[in-house]
Amino acid sequence: MAWTATGVAVALAIGASALAWHTWQRVQTIEQELVRRQQESSTQATEARVLAKQAQDVSRDAAAKVALVEARIAENALQRTQLEELIQALSRSRDENMLADIDAALRVAVQQSAITGSTEPLLATLKQSEERLTRNAQPRVERVRRAVAHDLDRVRAVAVSDIAALLIRIDDVVRAVDDLPLLAQPERRGPLSAESAARARAAAAAAATAASAGASTQPTWRARIGEGWQVLTERVWSEARGLVRVTPVDHPEAMLLAPEHAYFLRENLKLRLLNARLALLSRQFNTAQSDLRDVQGQLERYFDRSSKRVTNATELVRQVGSQARGVVVPRPDETLAALAAVLAGR
Repeated sequence: MAWTATGVAVALAIGASALAWHTWQRVQTIEQELVRRQQESSTQATEARVLAKQAQDVSRDAAAKVALVEARIAENALQRTQLEELIQALSRSRDENMLADIDAALRVAVQQSAITGSTEPLLATLKQSEERLTRNAQPRVERVRRAVAHDLDRVRAVAVSDIAALLIRIDDVVRAVDDLPLLAQPERRGPLSAESAARARAAAAAAATAASAGASTQPTWRARIGEGWQVLTERVWSEARGLVRVTPVDHPEAMLLAPEHAYFLRENLKLRLLNARLALLSRQFNTAQSDLRDVQGQLERYFDRSSKRVTNATELVRQVGSQARGVVVPRPDETLAALAAVLAGR
């Protein structure tokens, strides 16, 4: 029994040793396999990094080549567009060239009219365009000719202020300011009125006739004394009437104007007129009308309105103020639309 148990124990020990040895062999094999696979993985990772770098370089080169190709494509497209425009420009007919010239001329004329505030550039261009379209009587351009005629009527109907004529009138008033009589300094009247002068001339003619006749019942010297006395009496009476003058004054402060202040009043009036002139040149019609109203008020307040020169100056200022107004020059939109439609339809 004892030997049997010992044999069994030895057998179990031998089996356990064999199993342990087998297990250790397998662990060694697994470790070697793991080391081999780890080395292979490291090698593959290194190769993958190298391949990724190569792929990145290739991608960068490909992107640069694509950008270069796109730039060349865009350049070719631009050259193609320019070539097509050149071909179209060369293939235009005479009518199309005429319509293109009319369109460009109208746009320039619109800009000139907007700058100068005058309808003359636009009117001249529309008239020239109508003449060219009339000479080239084609059914294709008939619509454009009708549009030009309609826009020409619209521009002609606009009443634009004649700035040159208004400036001339203002200059006339400026030159006449120094000679306008003030209420505080009335205009001097002549020693004889027109009626008295005519009467004196008639009396002198009658005396000469009587002297030439020779045969008279009364002596000639009495007639001469009577006529001379009449002329002297009328002259004295005219001078006496000139000593006293009754004039209605609406603004009493005008009579209180000191003589030394008259110079400054006239200079201020000139400055107002010159400001109005500059405002007209710069197309500031509201400013010009304000200055002209002030000038007209000063003329009516401080100057003698019974004088013809003051009346003429006031009338000139009033006319300039009534005609100095801003007018918007109409655009030839109908003609431009017709030109665009015809040119686009080619």
